[in-house]
Amino acid sequence: MRYAAVTDRLADLGGARWEIHALARALKAEGRDLIELTIGEPDVPTPKALIDVAHAAMKRGRTGYSNGRGEGGLVSALADRYSARLGRPFSRDQFLCLPGTQTALFLTMMALTGPGDEVLMGDPAYATSDGVIAASGAVSVPVPLRPENGFRMRADDVLAALTPRARVLFLNSPHNPTGAILTRDDIAALGKIARDHDLWIVADEVYEDMVYPGATFVSPLSFPELAERTVVTSSISKSHAAPGFRSGWCVGPAEFCARALPLSETMLFGNQPFIADMTEAALRAPSPVAAGMVTRFSRRAALLHAALDGVAGLAVNRPDAGMFALVDIRATGLSGRDFALDLLKHESVAVMPGESFGTTLAGWVRLTLTQPDDVTRAAADRIARHAARLQKA
Repeated sequence: MRYAAVTDRLADLGGARWEIHALARALKAEGRDLIELTIGEPDVPTPKALIDVAHAAMKRGRTGYSNGRGEGGLVSALADRYSARLGRPFSRDQFLCLPGTQTALFLTMMALTGPGDEVLMGDPAYATSDGVIAASGAVSVPVPLRPENGFRMRADDVLAALTPRARVLFLNSPHNPTGAILTRDDIAALGKIARDHDLWIVADEVYEDMVYPGATFVSPLSFPELAERTVVTSSISKSHAAPGFRSGWCVGPAEFCARALPLSETMLFGNQPFIADMTEAALRAPSPVAAGMVTRFSRRAALLHAALDGVAGLAVNRPDAGMFALVDIRATGLSGRDFALDLLKHESVAVMPGESFGTTLAGWVRLTLTQPDDVTRAAADRIARHAARLQKA
């Protein structure tokens, strides 16, 4: 039987990148006692107050159809939030509400790119980013995010990758998997390239509320001169520990939203009203859980650095945000995948190979910071022991 070309484009961009995680889950199901440091899921439950809002909304009948843009209360809350944060007015027609950041990115890329177009994207990148680009027929063009530059995208590297087919510059700050944050100067330089070469800027900012003490987050939306070419996506998945509710949005020029709205209506025809009410409540008050997660994640990043950096040739990258830390394991002589498989086999610790996120992280592994301190410390001890064993061998 014949299938659409999109199935071929996405064939190798799905579950294969989560091989170690899937193997670890299978071993746990068989009764294996192991430490899982693969998936970036908040370490606290969704706040009860938000669940109560969703429950109350369902009880009063907020379970019918919505619309392609989003429920009015939520759209107003988004406009108020971005107007207050960025110090300039945002109108309701600059937002589209969707089930999570992933869907928002899919919609955005489908609206902005087509077959043969190029999207300049950092390498490494979140494991599903290639897929949301390839779905439209566009091509990901990797821009190396170099460790010596703090994993921040540099304008010179973008220019080196630029061709006349480029349509979008895709940013992710705070960044997954590195925890890097683009500075104001970084964005100014990247924005100049976008203006000079008529590129859209698409920014995934889902970790905006996960910034560690001493670091500063800046959005390209902060630059008025970039406003008409910037689309930002985000959600409450991380900031409010609500990944399973799948509630996100995109914000951009009103013209972009008007052009993308029929596509949104074709895909989903709106998100669930009771979840929209919960999201509105979430956005109209400070998150009750974000600050605690930031404190714990930054503490665990420091714990891993103290326990592993310089041990048996390992090097730990200190993140500025998010819920992950990177460990350079190249001194072991193994790839990230082989190290992860070996670590799971001998020490029952599951980590993500750097190769799941791009070629720049070949010989690295990513560790989640969402396990309790004592579990994180135990995992660090096992990783150190394993690296020392490999070094001796």
